[in-house]
Amino acid sequence: MVNQHYATFHIAGFTYWDGLEVFDELTVGTELVLEAEPTNGHDPNAVKILLEDTMLGYIPRGENEEISKFLQLGHTDLFSIRISRVSPEAHTEKQISVTLRINKRIAV
Repeated sequence: MVNQHYATFHIAGFTYWDGLEVFDELTVGTELVLEAEPTNGHDPNAVKILLEDTMLGYIPRGENEEISKFLQLGHTDLFSIRISRVSPEAHTEKQISVTLRINKRIAV
């Protein structure tokens, strides 16, 4: 399987969720989980970013529409997301960068 880069961004809303409670576990390369949240009252395309069951924040609004559609259609294994940068000295909303990749299967 080859992973193709799709996007890199900061976790939106990191300030408001539980990321600070697990901050010491957030290291470069840590795999995270995506979960569509179509019932979100602020954005029907919202996609949560989690560390196991801990809510870290969201994919930024400008990046989430297509990702949300695929997740809502059941393609949960299409994407992988990992932490690509941790900057403890930065503003809370800029402390964690993630890279989203498309998982592409190669025929052998």
